[in-house]
Amino acid sequence: MNRCIAKQVLAACVTLCVAQTTFGAGPVSQANSYWLPLAQDELHDPADTSLHLLKNPGKTLSALPRDGAGNQVNWVKALDNNFINPRINLRADTQVEVLDLDILFPDTGEMNMVKFPHKQHTEWLVCSNCHEEIFKYKPRAIKFGMFEILNGEYCGRCHGAVAFPPTECNRCHNMPRTSTVAPAKAN
Repeated sequence: MNRCIAKQVLAACVTLCVAQTTFGAGPVSQANSYWLPLAQDELHDPADTSLHLLKNPGKTLSALPRDGAGNQVNWVKALDNNFINPRINLRADTQVEVLDLDILFPDTGEMNMVKFPHKQHTEWLVCSNCHEEIFKYKPRAIKFGMFEILNGEYCGRCHGAVAFPPTECNRCHNMPRTSTVAPAKAN
């Protein structure tokens, strides 16, 4: 990987993070519908005669708690407030375990550290969705950073696709540094 390109991508992320922190990324107004009808979203073929069988997202998603990023739905709040009740498993024999465990990632350079909440993730997903293919159970068994995440690896498998985008820096970089946890040294 070209180190110069990686630094440029990281610089762009930091710039975006600063802009969001400075100017805010508040919720989108209810008057401005974020969701286009399926026939106009440039993803579905408007000539498809079966398109009418699908619900337009604006009608369904507008009843859910709003968010200022991604697909404009705060999915964690929707789950916490019982707006939705997702099916965690497709097979009856799947072992479901909600794990209330936070993992701290301190190696984030000068950015705030990342506190990863297992609870919010395991309310939706079984462990095997992420372990061992994407993440190892053993702490610090893999090294990854924002470049890989922005390229759809690791956290980027879901964030930016079905969860809030990885450009929402403060949502993940949510733990200020204290005197007991020093920033990682630059290479």
